[in-house]
Amino acid sequence: MLKLLASLFPALRGPALVLAVLVLTGCAGLPPRLPGARDAPPEVAIPASSATLLGRAAASLDSPPDGLSSMRPLIEASFALDARLELIRSAQSSLDVQTYQLGNDKTGRLLLRELRDAARRGVRVRLLLDDFYTAGMDRLLLGLAAEPNAQVRLFNPFVNARDSASMRWLEFFGDFRRLNHRMHNKLFIADGAMAIAGGRNLADEYFLRSESANFIDFELLLAGPVVPQSAGIFDTYWNSDVVYPLQRMAGTTLTPDELKAAFDAATSPAFAPLPDPLAATDLLGDLPLGAQLANMSETRWIRAEAAATADSPNKALGTMAQPQESLAQRFHEMLGAAKSNVVVISPYFIPGDEGMARIRMGRDQGLSITVVTNSLADSDEPLVNINYNRYRVDMLKLGVNLYEVSTQQLKRSGQFRSLLKKARGRLHAKLALVDRQWVLLGSMNLDPRSALLNTEFGVRVRSFELTQALLFAYQLDDMEGVYRVVLKPDGENVQWIGTGDVDNEVLDSEPDSSMLTRFQLLLFSWFVPTDQL
Repeated sequence: MLKLLASLFPALRGPALVLAVLVLTGCAGLPPRLPGARDAPPEVAIPASSATLLGRAAASLDSPPDGLSSMRPLIEASFALDARLELIRSAQSSLDVQTYQLGNDKTGRLLLRELRDAARRGVRVRLLLDDFYTAGMDRLLLGLAAEPNAQVRLFNPFVNARDSASMRWLEFFGDFRRLNHRMHNKLFIADGAMAIAGGRNLADEYFLRSESANFIDFELLLAGPVVPQSAGIFDTYWNSDVVYPLQRMAGTTLTPDELKAAFDAATSPAFAPLPDPLAATDLLGDLPLGAQLANMSETRWIRAEAAATADSPNKALGTMAQPQESLAQRFHEMLGAAKSNVVVISPYFIPGDEGMARIRMGRDQGLSITVVTNSLADSDEPLVNINYNRYRVDMLKLGVNLYEVSTQQLKRSGQFRSLLKKARGRLHAKLALVDRQWVLLGSMNLDPRSALLNTEFGVRVRSFELTQALLFAYQLDDMEGVYRVVLKPDGENVQWIGTGDVDNEVLDSEPDSSMLTRFQLLLFSWFVPTDQL
């Protein structure tokens, strides 16, 4: 512990270093959630009602009632952000928002401002955040929570390091067993009638608003029976023992009026501008949500069987009632039932021994398997590539079709060239398509962290129409903007073939990455065991 902290924080020396460890390990205990919290009735979602605009709109999609849900793909980031803004502005009873990351940037502040406005017009706002990325945001969040109709709660919170990111890392290592479990879920529900589920966090880079790096992602806008299912999952988290009201963790000397004034200043249009105007229709020809709500009789959504599922929040306590209750296990069961083909899209892909056994079994049964993940140069977690690389050759030997997303390749394809501009483009979508009729989407990556440590949320959909829309949108039958990874003639090493232009260059080393990066990762892989990544 001391050596690790000294390497991460060189300013800490001698007694100061020892004191930091003692303070963080000795003061990491959480306070009581609330006086008498266990005796208070749980807060629950407000169900959809015909008294609200969104309730009536959702009901109009559900005729005749047949147990199916309605959905619309949110493939383009600009339409995904617009859908959230429209849902907030249209909400009349409740907004329930759950996310892993809320950026302290123009997108995060814009959404906070819109939630504040909704609370002021009488909408009940419940904002549930994982606490990992909230360093320095307490005053901003307390400003929202100062509104009578708004509440903010934190999942598995930090106790001492509220304002400093570096001190937060100290606390993280001091209370590693607890704080290494995070809530990775993403869910957005308006008036109990419509929901957004998928992979996007609420920050600039997830809506193509960052100048440095942006993520390619996917979500579904949902209505019908899957929405109250999702709301029930939100309630389970909101009322769980690992979730704390913000005010229990974040102290302040400011009055509610002072907090509101500070919030108003921080979320003003100068710091939280509105997004650029939308195109008339999205990639699939759908109108913006506002235009659809204005004329639901002319709106056509996909109708399909859908079910929401999630890990228990108690996963953060290191316990699960049964292994089969994990979202990862349910995902593997769905892939195991595949009859003809599987397409997996995941920014981090580490199959592990169990996953490789499943791949081998599927290939033995004639299953076509395609995996799309990030290249080393375009992963925001390059150390993950150490583990991924260990399985790459074996997957290719088994006949897996393997593709890696590359910024340089993306910018050669027309769809992303203008969107990415000078920024990097990284894959963040988490999708699986099975037999061209089943889709699994949500927050779960295919790596050990999602399976064992983080909590995750997902939606399973049975729809040929949705599958075809995704195959078209992501060009999965004729990929561009990626490198195709193949075995070299020696059968023991890999090479990369470009797909973004007519040259289709062939590379023998990790595309677009520096020699220094590759050397550092090679050294790291020698000294760090696989199970520590």
